[in-house]
Amino acid sequence: MTTLLALDTATEACSVALLHDGKVTSHYEVIPRMHAQKLLPMIKQLLADSGVALSAVDAIAFGRGPGAFTGVRIAIGVVQGLAFALERPVLPVSNLAALAQGALRERGVQQVAAAIDARMDEVYWGCYRAEQGEMRLVGHEAVLAPERVVLPSGAGDWYGVGTGWGYAERLAATVGGCDAAALPSAQDILQLATFAWARGEAVVAEQAQPVYLRDNVATPKAR
Repeated sequence: MTTLLALDTATEACSVALLHDGKVTSHYEVIPRMHAQKLLPMIKQLLADSGVALSAVDAIAFGRGPGAFTGVRIAIGVVQGLAFALERPVLPVSNLAALAQGALRERGVQQVAAAIDARMDEVYWGCYRAEQGEMRLVGHEAVLAPERVVLPSGAGDWYGVGTGWGYAERLAATVGGCDAAALPSAQDILQLATFAWARGEAVVAEQAQPVYLRDNVATPKAR
């Protein structure tokens, strides 16, 4: 039986989740700027509560972004440290996809436009459609001004989810409803990682890399 650990610190939320013996357990807290202090104790407590040793974990899933740069780096640092020590593979999962998966889990919506506030008057944007219980990307993820977002063509209503929908009046997309307070959860990262694991998409720890979507991250400006 596969045992997967998932964690996420890409937004204000800090969360961990575990799949063991077919059962999922998770812990989720909204604790801005506390991720670095809280993440490892949360993992330790989750494993203890589940009676699972860290060495029993087959792979580690994580929110690889987009999201807060510092938060994404915290997750990757912890994931790489654990994965190298355990000699286990990792499963990078999009935080936009995790938002969409959460909307499917909580509301049953089949088409989701996920948006995370990217600051700098932009949003991280991705559209997802449910396929056999898994939210799959339609088109590409991008970072855009709210006025430039586009919904895929095709039938059916779309549901908006994520902090980017705080720009709802400016977003160039019409949806049947939205939840602008939603944040990604490790529980949904775990679900997406389970699909990826079954397809053999795990990678070595060195390939645990962030996806910021912005090309100019940490690039010094020309004088």
